[in-house]
Amino acid sequence: MVNTKQSNAWKEYAYIIIGATIVGLTYNIFFLPARLAAGGLSGVSTILYELYTINPALSQFVINIPIFIIGWITLGKDFSIKTLLGTFWVPFVIFLSADIPITVTNPFLSALYGGLILGAGLGIVYKGSGSTGGTAAIAQIVKKFTGISSGYSQFMVDGLVVITSIFVFSFELTLFALMAIYISGKAIDIVQLRTSATKLVMIITDEEEKVQELIQTGIDRGLTKIRSVGGYTKMDKTMILVVAEQTEAVKLKKLLQEETPEAFTIFISASEILGRGFSLDKYYGQKF
Repeated sequence: MVNTKQSNAWKEYAYIIIGATIVGLTYNIFFLPARLAAGGLSGVSTILYELYTINPALSQFVINIPIFIIGWITLGKDFSIKTLLGTFWVPFVIFLSADIPITVTNPFLSALYGGLILGAGLGIVYKGSGSTGGTAAIAQIVKKFTGISSGYSQFMVDGLVVITSIFVFSFELTLFALMAIYISGKAIDIVQLRTSATKLVMIITDEEEKVQELIQTGIDRGLTKIRSVGGYTKMDKTMILVVAEQTEAVKLKKLLQEETPEAFTIFISASEILGRGFSLDKYYGQKF
């Protein structure tokens, strides 16, 4: 148990370092060259660089100090230690990659690809239960007390920064910056939820034994039965829930259409599945 906890802890720190590295590189490759204040502390540092040529790595590190203290108080010691790592690592990467030869100055391309890569980086950091400091930490605080997803809380906080940038940059660049943070917010949620082709299948049928046999022998999946009542017929029915991979769902659909065409079936995309057969080995450690 102790080894498992230590392994998970090291994995979380690795997530933070990898994600923070991506965030730092994205800033120097996409946002600073295109003059996009794409929200957050990076947006603030871009504005300060435009107005006073203050080194972005330095400004981000200095401004993060009071925000880190707030995070320590509201989010707890463990989160704050990880935030400290992200807070240090992002400006460190920005400092090291300041003269990187690969840059994108086109604002549309920077907003599109920069937003995607930034969101992926932040999502990886969040999977490590950490933060890159700055307004990312504020977004995590918003998420904790409101229940809003990380992506949308990041969008709300960063939006305030971007709107203020209209007084420094052109209105067109501000719109591109808003586009970037919207894309990054979506990317954050995709990374955190590991959106996949996994399907939740809901089957309402009068032939529960037959459907159960189709599921167990046809795609080798477990299932859950829920007793229900038809809203129109008032008759007792059974709703069967089963989670399946994309290929299994296609096969099950074909079997149901052939064997029980009157079954009422709903296929729903499932963002993340935890448990036996998905996050754990299907056969209790036996891999076939």
